Amino acid sequence: MIKIGIIVGSTRPGRKAPDVARWVLDIAGMRADAVFELVDIADFDLPLLDEPVPPAAGQYAQPHTKAWAAAIAGFDGFVFVTPEYNHGTSGALKNAIDYLYKEWNNKAAGFVGYGSAGGSRAIESLRLVMGELMVADVRAHVMLSLRTDFENYKTFNPAEHHEQAVDAMLDQVVAWSRALKTLRPDAPVTSADAPQAGQRMGSQ
Repeated sequence: MIKIGIIVGSTRPGRKAPDVARWVLDIAGMRADAVFELVDIADFDLPLLDEPVPPAAGQYAQPHTKAWAAAIAGFDGFVFVTPEYNHGTSGALKNAIDYLYKEWNNKAAGFVGYGSAGGSRAIESLRLVMGELMVADVRAHVMLSLRTDFENYKTFNPAEHHEQAVDAMLDQVVAWSRALKTLRPDAPVTSADAPQAGQRMGSQ
């Protein structure tokens, strides 16, 4: 079965990313075409990148890096939940991404952004990063506004139509994750990875 990690992309106090990520997980939990799991970068307590060898070499020295690498390696694709800070993604998420290399390769990614402009510029900044990591970022994405999807800019209360956008994004992430799995020799494709009759396929 395809496994998708929903990555909580903020670590600051008072962050909104966990609420958004759990909402995505609730929608994803209604599907039968993949297994979905939350991954909170805050749980790994990653300092500013402190590995002496470039990540592409795969020679990780720090225990926190090894734990982070082990967590990411097990997924076939990702959904990045990102705030927008100064026209880009959060420094904490970019730092977490930069720790690894091969663990990201030949996988797929979708994005859920939030901010004053719906997180659109954070999503665009992540698309550039994904290309360098050989991650196929899908076209469909979700943009949440601080003005209309958060009561008093604080309490997450998304408009109902965003659920369709989440499903459309997940349709693409799952499909591309399944296709790219065939490129990874350490991830054999099984019959469980093929779509089955009666599965909920979101917006399809």
